[in-house]
Amino acid sequence: MNEAAPNIVAGFDVERARRDFPALAQEVNGAPLVYLDNAATTQKPQCVIDALSQYYARDNSNVHRGAHALSDRATVAFEDARKKVQAFINAKSSSEILWTRGTTESINLVASSYARSVLTAGDKVLVSAMEHHSNIVPWQMVAQTCGAEVIAIPVSADGELDMQAYENLLDERVKIVAVGHVSNALGTVNPVEKVISLAHAAGAKVLIDGAQGVPHFAVDVQALDCDFYAFSGHKMYGPTGIGVLYGKADILNAMPPYQGGGEMIKTVSFAGTTYNELPYKFEAGTPNIGGAIGLAAAVDYLSGFDRSAVAAYESDLLAYTHQRAANFEGLQRVGCARQIAGAFSFLLAGAHPSDIGMLLDQQGVAVRTGDHCAQPIMKQFGIPGTARASFALYNTRDDVDRFFAALEKAKTFLM
Repeated sequence: MNEAAPNIVAGFDVERARRDFPALAQEVNGAPLVYLDNAATTQKPQCVIDALSQYYARDNSNVHRGAHALSDRATVAFEDARKKVQAFINAKSSSEILWTRGTTESINLVASSYARSVLTAGDKVLVSAMEHHSNIVPWQMVAQTCGAEVIAIPVSADGELDMQAYENLLDERVKIVAVGHVSNALGTVNPVEKVISLAHAAGAKVLIDGAQGVPHFAVDVQALDCDFYAFSGHKMYGPTGIGVLYGKADILNAMPPYQGGGEMIKTVSFAGTTYNELPYKFEAGTPNIGGAIGLAAAVDYLSGFDRSAVAAYESDLLAYTHQRAANFEGLQRVGCARQIAGAFSFLLAGAHPSDIGMLLDQQGVAVRTGDHCAQPIMKQFGIPGTARASFALYNTRDDVDRFFAALEKAKTFLM
């Protein structure tokens, strides 16, 4: 680590945390790995790897109706995982926690079930102009079937929501507002509390895409008062293929099922079907049992830290990155909001982002390049995409220094 960088900041020991992640110990292209692609997916601590291994090695079975010990153990672990997620985001009941494959499926569930049942011709869905495609396309698909309209909330040149424009868009025809807690492309932390309160005052329901929020700070869905909150396990040190949709119980109870099949039914006959209670009404088929158990281990892992201390550490790391960037000739930051978490998007004069990524990889530095599934905001900024370094609790100032050293070397080939 850089000599100017402390190993322990505000009660958080980053070097101790790094030892929990076996993937960080490897070399890539002959150099120690610097992993800065955390907004796409985070590395996994050993405890998550062990939880997955334990389930498949010892407890592998389907859940709920098995009349044997393995099924009993799997069911207990599976439902305990739901309770841990409930506590983690402070939901009122574990029945408000629905398992999905990830944030994308969570949003599609709300669009296909809730939105399809409430939207009519002339209604509006508001989404911010900086949203990930998964928080745009599902609303468009539903709107096309019922004559509703999806409207973008404007975003400033600094990458901030235009809150005055948002207030002006809110009227009686707005039925749904869908906004990211943190932008994956720009790192902007949106003022979701105000977004929610203004939407509710106008009679609209609100979905928050928390894929980039939950990994970086504590979330309290009751305090936010959002109607839906979606996030993914793999972006918060858990497995891929598992995600969460939180929804208020009264809204979920009124929604029609998303998919049909096993588990989501109470009775089935050719005369008709009755549906199961929450949360199983929305969980058709065999779930990702191992994924839920692995996500519970990730929740335990994160909950073992002072999350305020971790957030302060990550904020300091991002500030250090911005400081280094300000003195790096030819570098242009993309997204300069007053509140940013996790991500640093940038361009180099005369260089294509994909070339930057390739040259950094040759030096063991992993970043992401492209439009980051956020084409509308890239089009607004007049750029094809960016290079993006994104941070997790195990990154250090030494990682940042190596990133800029690699960027300096790459610049000699690119400019």
